[in-house]
Amino acid sequence: MKKDEQYDVVVIGGGHNGLVCSAYLARQGLKVCVVEKRAVVGGAALTEEFAPGFRNSVYSYAVSLLNPRVIAELELHRHGLKLIPLSVNGWKRFSPMADGGFLALSADPEQSALALDARSKGDGAAFKELNRRLALAADVLRSLVLETPPNLQGDFGSIVRALSTGSKLRKLDMQGRAELVKLMTMSVGDYLNTLFNDDAIKGLYGYSAAVGNMQSPYSAGSAYVLLHHVFGELNGKKGQWGQAIGGMGAITQAIASSAGELGVKMVTGKGVTEVLLEQDRAVGVRLDDGQVIRAASVVSNLNPRLLFTKLVDRAAQPEDFHRRMETWRCISGVFRMNVALSELPDFTCAPGNDPASYRAASVVIAPSLQYLEQAYDDAKHGAYSKEPIIELQIPSIQDSTLAPPGQHVASMFCQYFHPHQSDGRSWDDIKDEIADHIIGHYTKFAPNFRRAIVARQIKSPLDIERDLGMIGGDIFHGALHLDQLFSMRPAPGYADYRTPIKKLYNCGSGTHPGGGVTGAPGRNAAFEVARDFKSGFRKLFH
Repeated sequence: MKKDEQYDVVVIGGGHNGLVCSAYLARQGLKVCVVEKRAVVGGAALTEEFAPGFRNSVYSYAVSLLNPRVIAELELHRHGLKLIPLSVNGWKRFSPMADGGFLALSADPEQSALALDARSKGDGAAFKELNRRLALAADVLRSLVLETPPNLQGDFGSIVRALSTGSKLRKLDMQGRAELVKLMTMSVGDYLNTLFNDDAIKGLYGYSAAVGNMQSPYSAGSAYVLLHHVFGELNGKKGQWGQAIGGMGAITQAIASSAGELGVKMVTGKGVTEVLLEQDRAVGVRLDDGQVIRAASVVSNLNPRLLFTKLVDRAAQPEDFHRRMETWRCISGVFRMNVALSELPDFTCAPGNDPASYRAASVVIAPSLQYLEQAYDDAKHGAYSKEPIIELQIPSIQDSTLAPPGQHVASMFCQYFHPHQSDGRSWDDIKDEIADHIIGHYTKFAPNFRRAIVARQIKSPLDIERDLGMIGGDIFHGALHLDQLFSMRPAPGYADYRTPIKKLYNCGSGTHPGGGVTGAPGRNAAFEVARDFKSGFRKLFH
């Protein structure tokens, strides 16, 4: 690439949203360049070999939120993407208990309701009612995912978008609107306590609200994260979770292939050190080797706090906006690990290692709300959970490309682990100790687990921050709290993917609709960038 080469748009960051944004802009006929500091594009949706013959998704590990319109419009199936349901036999969640019992939820709600009633009479009906409420609320959110939120300054465009949002909410009856308010504002603990009696189902649903969320289950607003994780769909089935054949990297490989076919230039192995400004307008970027790439517009797929505290001149930012970025809350408390297994886990509560058994489900160690609360209490002041929350998935049961015959890989998603340890120790010094701690805890439920591990890949909160620019190890690029959602994401007046700097845009998970492998922020941002190129009245697809 020549130093003085000019682009219409340069995108900072080759994670999935940056790639999606670049593909849509190229579809408009714009000349687009993506700059990625790592040697490979993909961001958090990446597959790597971590031991000879063993490959797995490194960071993100399951798929549901990837928007079906993004899949269709970028023709990702034609570019090699194949998505399948998470379980081979209909089991969705399996939760072992310390007392030797377990709870298993099936894809069949009737079967799950019967299992719940067997544990606590009445919880089966409550389960169906919760699913009904979540489905109604998720339909509303789903309708807003691919829309630019209204800004709060009251300009004409924001008024139109606000009216559109209001019309969608009016489709709910009074009870439905009240339910949506509860899910947006209540703690998940209080919400679940109004429905269920049994600790096991409350712990399982409480875990869904804890994913990537460094909060107590009794923190106000924590119920929203539960809702955030159910508005996706897989292969046309709402709320279903699954996996990509070849790991999560298969998703970003397909998006990159689509973008490349449309003419997008990819620059890898070079980081951006500065967004170049002239007369308070973004005109390009400077790379860590000194190279300058000039562009009519710059789009950032970074955490907005990282962008505005590290790459953009503070003097060009309004003081209140810069303060918002400095205090943008970023913390997940997540510890990720991949393990290579010589055999499947054999759980004390359900002996045997048949691949078609519960092991094919998402196995969650979160037996009660009290367990979640204690795990959070252990970690909140700069420590880690003595009895951690652990979700384990074994994608190799269905995907033989990930491990040698007869062996497996497992993804372990663990909480809570504070990114800044109060005893002053670095995560580089303690991450192997913590990995041993997690494995030891899991082995209490599956006695063969420790000896079955032949290799492991560890990603501490610090690793996640360094590798991906996810400040505080925050997998959502900003906590999904009510004051950091929709028209407040990432700041009042700038929810439309624009920023206070002319021709500088955000397209990452720090914008609406938030975190997860959705592609929605990238698509939405592309529409706004295209409008500002005076191409908004042309259809993106002819």
